[in-house]
Amino acid sequence: MRSSTVSRKTKETDIQVELNLDGSGKTDIDTGIGFLNHMLTLFGFHGNFDLIVKCKGDLDVDSHHTAEDVGIALGEAFKEALGDKKGIERYGFMLLPMDEALARVALDFSGRPYLVYNVDFNRSMLGEMATEDFKEFFKGFVNNSLTTLHIDVLYGENDHHKIEAVFKGFGRALKTASCMTSDSLQSTKGVL
Repeated sequence: MRSSTVSRKTKETDIQVELNLDGSGKTDIDTGIGFLNHMLTLFGFHGNFDLIVKCKGDLDVDSHHTAEDVGIALGEAFKEALGDKKGIERYGFMLLPMDEALARVALDFSGRPYLVYNVDFNRSMLGEMATEDFKEFFKGFVNNSLTTLHIDVLYGENDHHKIEAVFKGFGRALKTASCMTSDSLQSTKGVL
C-alpha cells in the first residue's frame, strides 16, 4: 500500500495528513475553512485517494497560513507515499469543465518543483478563504512534493466553478501521474 502520514506543527498551524494513493476516494477533511474543506474533498474523490486532513490554524489572523501549510503537508505526504517513484506513470494531465469554466492541469513528478498558475478571480474571498491563498496552497504542494505543476483556467465567469474545476482536475491529473504502469522508472536519467 502506497500511503503516508505527515504531521506538521508550527506556531501558526497544527496539521495531520493521512494519504493512501490506492484508496477509493474516502475523505475526512477539517481545515477550519469550509471552502478549503470542500475543495480537498473533491480533490480526494476525483483522485481516488483516501485522505484525512486535520488542521488547527490561526484563522483569527486570516486563511493564509492554513492554506499554505496544508499544501506543504499534502506535498510532503505525496512525496513520502510515492517513495522512489519506480513504476509510476510520472505525468498527468486533465482538461476539466465545470459548467461555464474550463481548467487545464498538467503535472510531472519530476523531482523539480515549479508552479505555473494562471487563475484570475473576480472576488477576493470564497467563503472564508482569500482567493489569493489558493496559489499559496499549490506553491506549498509543489515545493514539498517536488512536482512541476501547470494550472490554467482557460475561461469561466463564476469563481466557485473555476477553482472547483482546478481542484477536480488536480486530483484526476495526480491519479494518472501516480498510477503504477510499469516496473521501471520513467526517466532516461535513471532518477526522478
